[in-house]
Amino acid sequence: MKEPARILVVGGGYVGMYTALRLQRKLRRGEATVIVVDPEPYMTYQPFLPEAAAGSISPRHVVVPLRRTLDKCQVVIGEVKSVDHAKRTAAITTLASHEEGTGAVQIRYDELILAPGSVSRTLPVPGLADYGIGFKTVEEAIGLRNHVLEQMDIASSTRDPAVRDAALTFVFVGGGYAGVEALAELEDMARYAARYYHNLEPDDLKFVLVEATGRILPEVGEEMGAYALRELRGRNIDVRLDTRLDSCADRIAVLSDGSRFPTRTLVWTAGVKAHPVLAATDLPLNGRGRLKCTPTLGVDGVEHAWGAGDAAAVPDLTADDPETTVCAPNAQHAVRQAKVLAHNVLASLRGKPLKDYRHKYVGSVASLGLHKGVAHVYGRKLKGYPAWFMHRAYHLSRIPTFNRKARVLAEWTLTGLFKREIVSLGSLENPRAEFELAADTGRHPEAS
Repeated sequence: MKEPARILVVGGGYVGMYTALRLQRKLRRGEATVIVVDPEPYMTYQPFLPEAAAGSISPRHVVVPLRRTLDKCQVVIGEVKSVDHAKRTAAITTLASHEEGTGAVQIRYDELILAPGSVSRTLPVPGLADYGIGFKTVEEAIGLRNHVLEQMDIASSTRDPAVRDAALTFVFVGGGYAGVEALAELEDMARYAARYYHNLEPDDLKFVLVEATGRILPEVGEEMGAYALRELRGRNIDVRLDTRLDSCADRIAVLSDGSRFPTRTLVWTAGVKAHPVLAATDLPLNGRGRLKCTPTLGVDGVEHAWGAGDAAAVPDLTADDPETTVCAPNAQHAVRQAKVLAHNVLASLRGKPLKDYRHKYVGSVASLGLHKGVAHVYGRKLKGYPAWFMHRAYHLSRIPTFNRKARVLAEWTLTGLFKREIVSLGSLENPRAEFELAADTGRHPEAS
């Protein structure tokens, strides 16, 4: 009897989870075993991070639990350190590895699907490593929400004008989706929250968006990008185009145009780069460190290795020059590539023909806060409430599993009926602080 093939899926994000989900539905009994490795036990639906940061969605509804969704797969919570495809092995560390002090363990596979995604791309800006805040994970989104509300608490209680001004100045670097949507949602939330502070006014808050190019949201087109720019500036948001962050040392944001902003909040969303694990493989990479892939999503010149999503440079067959143009690293491609990838892996196992990945860009949607947005879809341009509604409808249709869709829809409905939540739960980031203090003093910290 033939031994089942071992399919190793590196990454539990869009590509990894959707591919494994489709494989577990389509594989025949005893045909293959699917092993999914990811450092986190969930997939984060990143388009919902701005709404989670603004309190429109609970953090637990932004993530999809891998074990429940991939109940027919082996889910390993760990990190792939290296891949030796010539030997069909991957070195993996898990939580148990750290506890036992055993180091990485070797996992054997027959088919490899590399989909680790990307990581934030930072620059050697003085002070960035010390004071910058990312916006790529659900932990960062909730941490940023808590941080913004805590700064408002500081501003409300301080008697020092310099501390107050710095606390109420929020600088975002990067005018793409992540930066614009995060800024717009948090600005909306913060100005709403200001009404509950006796000595703060919405206009006391200062939001600054720094973008190195001459436009924001290039994905929605020039006209819609210009509308988004007018919308943000109309909300008293200081948008600096063709401007770079030169330094944020000593909590002072210094821009290339000479401006200086004392600030306690600097959010960095200026792009992503290939995941470091790709460099620890014996697979071919392009100049940007991404896997060289063919239109069938196989790694170029290598058998039994596949790639898709942010980690892969896949030829865009709908472009004028597909030989030099690759698919953009976004969720729109990742979800669709996962479907073709699962089909081709199954076809490879069964000796059937593979099919090319081909998807013509249909447009983009972006939220600019509650009831505000821009969209350019199938040639139609929308703005304001219609675009915001389309943004929500599109992403609701894309989040996996009916259970998750129902939870998000129910929460949106409740949020529409009741007021925003403006509570900071910053203590979640150090939940043992009170216990440690009590242990040090031998009594409850509030005891007199």
